[in-house]
Parts: sequence; C-alpha cells; structure tokens
Amino acid sequence: MPSLLTIFLAIGGLGFLFLLISLLIGDLFDLLGSQIDGNLDGHDFGLLDSRVISVFLTAFGGFGAIGTIWGFGALISSGFGLMGGAVFGAIVFYFGKLLYSQQATSSITPEDLIGRTAKVTVAIMPNQLGQVTFTIGEERIEKLARSSDNSHIEVGTTVRIDEFAGDSVLVRADKGEGFLLFTEKA
Repeated sequence: MPSLLTIFLAIGGLGFLFLLISLLIGDLFDLLGSQIDGNLDGHDFGLLDSRVISVFLTAFGGFGAIGTIWGFGALISSGFGLMGGAVFGAIVFYFGKLLYSQQATSSITPEDLIGRTAKVTVAIMPNQLGQVTFTIGEERIEKLARSSDNSHIEVGTTVRIDEFAGDSVLVRADKGEGFLLFTEKA
C-alpha cells in the first residue's frame, strides 16, 4: 500500500501535469466543448476552469505532502492540502477573472452603426459606391457607402448611417440634427 506522502505527491503531480497541458492548449473543458464550468455563455473565466482545478490539485498535493513530512496524519495533512489548494485556486481564479474582464471586443454589429454619423472620404455619386469613415471607441472604421436617396454627396460631408445593404451602408446627408460626429449614436 502506498504511503500517505506518495498519495499526496501523486495528486500534486497529476495536477501539475494537468496544469502544463492546460497552459499549452488552453482550457481543456473549452477544447472538449463542455459548459461544465458554470458559464452559460462560455465567454468567461469560470471557477471550474481547468487551470483553476489543476492549480488546486497541485497545491492540495504539495501542501498535503508538507503536512505529512511535518509528521501530521492524513486528516490534518488533508486539511493543509485543502487550505493550500483553496488559496492558490482562488488566486488563479481571481487573476483569470481580472484578465478576462480586461479583454475588449473588436466585433462591431450592424446595430452599432445605425444612426451614427460619419465623414464621406470618397464622393458618393448617384447609384454608385463611395466611402465613409467614422470611429467607434478607439477604432477607426471605413465602409463602402451608397446614398439612401441616390443623391450626390461630396467628400467631407457629414452623413448619417441609415441601414446596411450587403457589405455597404446606406447614408444620407446630415442636416445638422445635433449628432455628435464620430462618437455618439443617435
């Protein structure tokens, strides 16, 4: 029968191996397509993330082994392991949450563009494409544009985005309706 120290070291070793695999290929549960980490949308760092679990197991095994080396029995050594695993697992969990909360998305939906104002950078001729430029946050966006009413719109004119039409936007000249150029949605 294996000794208590061997059991704790095996648990810690398995956790460390699991951690190395998770660090190399990412969250194993995401890789397997599982939603067991408690995040229904799948876009957050969960308590049951494979990296949190592997750090918990590694710390549990390590602190349990320390308790055994200090001469404590299975119950107290397991208590050391649980406390060490909980502390280190919590550190990884909260650090992961912090990192995920700092992420920004660059995906812009058509709904984000409707009602915004833009500047014409390539003249829009009747029934032809031109180009408009605007920013959302810190991101500068250029889109192909057509006039909503098939009118001619000169370079430098402020326009309002009315709708999407394929990969271009339909715009009309802004008549000074109080829109904040480039920043605010109407």
